[in-house]
Amino acid sequence: MKVLNDFYTLSNGIKIPKLGFGTWQVPDGDVAYHSVSLALKNGYRHIDTAAAYKNEASVGKAIRDSKIPREEIFVTSKLQSHIKSYDEALKAFDKTMEALDLEYLDLYLIHAPWPWNEIGKDCSVGNVEAYKAMEKVYKEGRVRAIGVSNFGPKELDNIINNCEIVPHANQIAFFIGHNQKETDDYCKEKNILIEAYSPLAIGHALSNEQIQKMAKKYKVTPAQICLRYCIQKETLPLPKSTHESRIIENTKLDFEISVKDMKELDKIDDDPRKWE
Repeated sequence: MKVLNDFYTLSNGIKIPKLGFGTWQVPDGDVAYHSVSLALKNGYRHIDTAAAYKNEASVGKAIRDSKIPREEIFVTSKLQSHIKSYDEALKAFDKTMEALDLEYLDLYLIHAPWPWNEIGKDCSVGNVEAYKAMEKVYKEGRVRAIGVSNFGPKELDNIINNCEIVPHANQIAFFIGHNQKETDDYCKEKNILIEAYSPLAIGHALSNEQIQKMAKKYKVTPAQICLRYCIQKETLPLPKSTHESRIIENTKLDFEISVKDMKELDKIDDDPRKWE
């Protein structure tokens, strides 16, 4: 399981484990606590949460109770998408740190460029305000890296043109059939790491016939094809599961998809959002 020992290096020199463990839609309490505990037990050293997930307290407790040295675990959380002011962003960061009960955070992201109930709204001014608050806590050493989530080139330009620090990461929906080429190209040009959430297309990709055929060819599972695809695209997948067998399966990515087969996977146009 070599992937668990592999890292990307962010533009500020911070190392980030190449595979993360996501906790979106993992309920607070025993479920979140046990899933994060299982992930850590099985070698994951990168845990992703968010204030909006409402499970930061359980995630933080699992990290503390693991007895793994804090510096060996990379922890990400996110500023709620509706918070678009400097002061509110600073307050929200304090709340996140209180919930996690950790001394510092490794990565803090603006969860979205607009409130989830107003997708597409222009929040250019508010995003700059929130990001400047994140720059403050970054300079204070309370967080080791900062970035954004669900931002496209236009929203990223706004941050880069009006703030001091180019975002270190951009966490976006990225999976076979939805590889967001324009945003991916932009981020690679600016040395912004793409983190791939929903790398299994919310499970939809697992029933795709082409992906299933590819999995048989490589003698792996459809999930492993999806995660390996993300890594070969130089993105950082964040799979989630509450089942130990799948938590382990998602780490077994020590195979290589050929260039030809990667091109075939690129051709898949099967974004589940079409049916939402």
